[in-house]
Amino acid sequence: MTVTIGERRVEAAAGQTVLEALLRAGVWMPNSCNQGTCGTCKLQVVAGAVDHGDSPLDTLTPDERAAGLALACQARPCGDTEVALRGDVAGRTTHPLRDLVATVVAVEDVARDTRRILLGLDEPLAFSAGQYVELVVPGSGARRAYSLANTADEDKVLELHVRRVPGGVASDRWLFGSVAVGERVRATGPLGDFHVPATEEDDGEPMVLIGGGTGLAPLVGIVRTALERHPGREVLLFHGVRGRADLYDVGRLEELAGAHRGFRFVPVLSEEQGTPHRTGFPTDAFLDDVPSARGWSGWLCGPPPMVEAGVRAFKRRRMAPRLIHREKFTPADDQES
Repeated sequence: MTVTIGERRVEAAAGQTVLEALLRAGVWMPNSCNQGTCGTCKLQVVAGAVDHGDSPLDTLTPDERAAGLALACQARPCGDTEVALRGDVAGRTTHPLRDLVATVVAVEDVARDTRRILLGLDEPLAFSAGQYVELVVPGSGARRAYSLANTADEDKVLELHVRRVPGGVASDRWLFGSVAVGERVRATGPLGDFHVPATEEDDGEPMVLIGGGTGLAPLVGIVRTALERHPGREVLLFHGVRGRADLYDVGRLEELAGAHRGFRFVPVLSEEQGTPHRTGFPTDAFLDDVPSARGWSGWLCGPPPMVEAGVRAFKRRRMAPRLIHREKFTPADDQES
């Protein structure tokens, strides 16, 4: 069967979602959580029919289904299908989605309940800084998403930051449990629209980035990419955690700040006083430090409440909504995030 969007027609395998069929063919589609919870990939079914699968009713309402809308990450075509995106998406490109085989080359505890996992790839992966990959959990078939801390030229060894979730299928039982150097891992990627624009679209505007916990991971790659392109640009990175035991990569980021006068790294602790670091919430630290963000771009990654607070803070400082980029770390199930 086929899926048609605009002038592109691609083959869709049995059981494949509309999103996967298009991304594997290198056709750009907006996508973020790929769990059906964010609504980013919502599109119009113009012709044909789809099986909505596990599309949540609070993301895709009965009225929207009746109007022909679907979530591309959940909808599976029932036959030849034509779809259309809403809004102006002309000229958007993407890296084709691929199945990957990797080897665990390093496992490092970097903070409280936080690990850095390095995966060596059999073949390089084309991606944009800020995107993520999905790992297949051995023995369960479950899939879990982890953001890349890499820049695009670091395409042979992927760096993941993993937070332990008690009882979690992927984090607790595997990546903080049985995982071992030399283990072979199956993955899929790249995924997500949370990434730096193409070089020719990057004007070198000031940037502010706010990450919560391991939401720091994609921001590391984004910051390094932004400074490589425009070494003198102004960049503020706020990292919000509970206490000093949760901080990591401080030396790495302070070294980057030493090499770029316009870059400043600000750790913010929400549950610990009496330290040399800022206290409170990173969104409040941004409001204290930046009187106006007009003309800036904003980047938010972490728990949904922090991301939502960040959007409000950016708008208070007059940042254009089109320049606000966000990635919410939402739970994959009742036990894992």
